[in-house]
Amino acid sequence: MGIKFYEAEKVFKLDTKNTSYVIGIVDTENFVGHVYYGKRVEDSDLQYLLRISEAPFVPSQNNRDRLSFYDSFPMEYSTHGVGDFREDSIAVETLSGHKGLQLGYVSHKIYAGKSVLQGLPSTFGDESNCETLELYCEDKVLGLEVVLVYSIFNDVDAVTRSVRVNNHGSEAIYLTKVLSSCIDMDNRDFDLITLHGSWARERHIQRRKIGYGKQGVASLRGESGHQENPFMALTTANASQEEGEVYGFNLVYSGNHHTLAEVNQHGTVRAVIGINPVDFKWKLEKECSFQAPEAVLVYSSEGIGGMSRNFHDLYRNHLIRGEYKDKKRPILINNWEATYFNFDTEKLLSIAREASSLGIEMLVMDDGWFGHRSDDNRALGDWTVNEEKIAGGLKYLVDEVNKLNMKFGIWFEPEMISPDSNLYRAHPDWAIAIPNRTAGLARNQYVLDFSRKEVIDYIYESVATVLRSANIEYVKWDMNRPLSDIGGVELPADRQGELFHRYVLGVYELQERMTKEFPHILLENCSGGGARFDPGMLYYSPQIWTSDDTDAIERLSIQEGTAMVYPLSAMGAHVSDCPNHTVGRVTPFETRGYVALAGTFGYELDVTRIPAEDRAMIPEQVEMYHRYNDLVREGDYYRLASYGENHNHDCWQVVSKDKTKALVTYIQVMAQPNTRGRILRLKGLDEQKSYRLSVNDKTYKGSTLMNAGILLEKMQGDFKGKLIYLESV
Repeated sequence: MGIKFYEAEKVFKLDTKNTSYVIGIVDTENFVGHVYYGKRVEDSDLQYLLRISEAPFVPSQNNRDRLSFYDSFPMEYSTHGVGDFREDSIAVETLSGHKGLQLGYVSHKIYAGKSVLQGLPSTFGDESNCETLELYCEDKVLGLEVVLVYSIFNDVDAVTRSVRVNNHGSEAIYLTKVLSSCIDMDNRDFDLITLHGSWARERHIQRRKIGYGKQGVASLRGESGHQENPFMALTTANASQEEGEVYGFNLVYSGNHHTLAEVNQHGTVRAVIGINPVDFKWKLEKECSFQAPEAVLVYSSEGIGGMSRNFHDLYRNHLIRGEYKDKKRPILINNWEATYFNFDTEKLLSIAREASSLGIEMLVMDDGWFGHRSDDNRALGDWTVNEEKIAGGLKYLVDEVNKLNMKFGIWFEPEMISPDSNLYRAHPDWAIAIPNRTAGLARNQYVLDFSRKEVIDYIYESVATVLRSANIEYVKWDMNRPLSDIGGVELPADRQGELFHRYVLGVYELQERMTKEFPHILLENCSGGGARFDPGMLYYSPQIWTSDDTDAIERLSIQEGTAMVYPLSAMGAHVSDCPNHTVGRVTPFETRGYVALAGTFGYELDVTRIPAEDRAMIPEQVEMYHRYNDLVREGDYYRLASYGENHNHDCWQVVSKDKTKALVTYIQVMAQPNTRGRILRLKGLDEQKSYRLSVNDKTYKGSTLMNAGILLEKMQGDFKGKLIYLESV
């Protein structure tokens, strides 16, 4: 692992354990070119890959065709307005209205460790496990400095990229686009994988062939979104879970994103990712800086599964922080689907008493405990306890729950305000809105303007006062509507284009303050379920509510897509009531437990009212969680079968890092007539080790289990599941 500059070749080479990323500086104007990214190579003299020895050559040799050079050279960071007609990465507008920008390399720094990004979440590493390259580029006409920042890690095959823009010119300038990463390479018949969806069916996998032109995903909702996650992968046509080449791109950001692959006239592909430039315009004053969010690039020569495992390791080791980073999370029971708004102190305590007797470790009080919140039409912003509901006050309730040897958690939606609230009546201007235009409601609520310091300070103190009042050990932070009607009362006309980004920075500031003052609290982010399941949120909370859809069968596709990028330890997953509240399906209680085991594990039901046979199974599920969670949370993830592809069954496997343990989860969705048992070929084991199987207590070599497989006998009935545990002997 290391970063080197080869001065004679004018090449920067970034080597992880299994990959190389190469950048070249060419011509007298010091154009920065993308040379290579892929499987590790040992040579450094790779400038020939830039094709500057053939027409149109470099401008110093053939200035008459400068535009052809701009439009074909593999740019490391593309610019707007001077002749590269492909997707640009940065665009500006001067006070006089001009828009051209050209960057040339000036200098660089290489150092051990990694700097934090001001006001933004990012991966982290220290001098012992991380190295960083900063490339300083300049537009001499504008006096604009663009710093391209790259970091690599010694324990994972990933490259992180970010961009910092410094205005050293004579006047302010407007940034109209600042993406975080750009990479140009030959199109090797790539497929494009993205994660799409909607509320209650997030992150379903879509794979398609890329063609000429632009294709990708984006969000303009002020959040990363239910609809299109800030992720894409380019795969060779033959790429499977374990074979083929895969390039993965993910943005460490929780707002509007722009994730795009473009195939151009010459058959090359440009992949970019960053803040969506639509409705973005940032006024950069003299001697001021703008920091773009971080992008994560992962290359795998071991298929989609190899990409997934690299993302998982990077996020577990270098993004997730806090007390619960490497710690088992308590099994919680949330009262939302159990009671909705119809609860009081005694009802919550009745759930807690029964749950505690069954081994559940935390009670979470969801929406409805504050202000005059009797339904979802009122009181957001009024973060004071409703003591008509919570008789005796919050501290009494928490103390009583603690006496049952249970922790206590609570729900907030700090970013929102209801028209029917004391806060809105006092400060209607705190809601985001365009003057003189009727703002759109969603879930009968508006969004608070987090570009304003007084709003952030008020909301933080309101939430923190509640958290200081009792022994609260978990917070579910919700956000139930997108942003619209974008207007900020305090922002001048030429800064209105900053509101979307300033809003996200405000959310990050609030969560940073909360995690610093209350480091013991387990924070779980949520946004109407999974509308902000992104790396930016993982920096503040080690887990995110995966989806409001808790149906075990719907969760198969949701969790498969999520686990393609994000670690199992981050997926909030609960056993819920049946018929399921979203789709009305009835599935066995046992199967619901198996599916939830792939995430953080908890319950979303009224434990005092479920069937006795289901209630009796909870202690077994609690024991199952404690037996297997360390493996699920820390192990390597392998996908054995996809319900989204075969529409019949689903199967995944987790293997411990030392390859001594493995857990296989198999879900039969629909039983089929006249079929036989299924052969499962396992993955990720040590070929030479012997493993004992829990299903038959027999021992087999890893090579046998992976190549010949095991027989899973036919199961009778729909929605059935089975766990298979292996341990080396």
